[in-house]
Amino acid sequence: MRFDICLNLESSNDNVPRMPSSQHEALHRVFRDKPELFAHAFKILNIDFPTPSEVAVVDTDMTEIEPIERRADTVMMFTSRWGSKTVVIIESQSRKDDDKASAWAYYLSHAHIKFDCPVMLLVTCQDEATAKWAREPKPIGLAGFPCLVLHPIALGPDNVPQIIDPAEACEDAVLAMFSALTHARSPKVNAILKALDVALTVVDTDTAAYLAEQTEIGLGNTEARQIWRSLMAMQNYRFKSEFAEMLRAEGRAEGEALGEAKSVLKILEQRNIPVSDSSRERVLACTDLALLESWLVRSLKATTVEELFD
Repeated sequence: MRFDICLNLESSNDNVPRMPSSQHEALHRVFRDKPELFAHAFKILNIDFPTPSEVAVVDTDMTEIEPIERRADTVMMFTSRWGSKTVVIIESQSRKDDDKASAWAYYLSHAHIKFDCPVMLLVTCQDEATAKWAREPKPIGLAGFPCLVLHPIALGPDNVPQIIDPAEACEDAVLAMFSALTHARSPKVNAILKALDVALTVVDTDTAAYLAEQTEIGLGNTEARQIWRSLMAMQNYRFKSEFAEMLRAEGRAEGEALGEAKSVLKILEQRNIPVSDSSRERVLACTDLALLESWLVRSLKATTVEELFD
């Protein structure tokens, strides 16, 4: 099995347009010339179509004058040993978003035309509610008579295993990492991360560095990220990665910023300038060293804490 990664769905010029036949023209042009035919057509089909108050012929050219960016998260093409191809579009979804149906329909249709092979949509989620929503059929068209129904495949906490056994994690470190990302908000995420931590000691150096970095990124702004960082800090790994260097640099920056923030508050305290809880939190939460230095200078002459932020 071989796979190729495609990062963008761009228009293809491989297909030579065919000249429409007279029959083809007649079968759709009659609706343009006689709009009232719509009412008869939908009545025959027993479709409850809203009665129009105005009918207008719209330009049939679907080309965008100004290109609209249509970019999927990841697109992968799988080629079997017999040469058959399958395209998988992978989308990461953090919340329910009904507007996604139209974008996903575009991705699937465009990829199917461009690559001329089966296409499927895989949605990854970090919470069960979003995963359940993602895998629900998504009809496009009139209620009860959809022209197109999307059936995404969704991976979420409800169907991705929680790998908490270090031995199991060592057998498949990549799956262990995906388990950690999917269950980032699970009560068992601590055990999952510890199992992954062990797995990184048995894989090769490059893979370990990559999985460590992707775990850090994928956990996002969650408590699990702090757990992961603590595990990384405690272990003496044999690999040196940009991820590890980033954590050390970030730690130094955070420590320096906190020291500056405390100095600002200390000067204001010594000068008997009242500082509200919200202002104190704002100063302590700031990580911009240049801004903190500016506040430090202002704190020497300010008569109120508000003057720091002006």
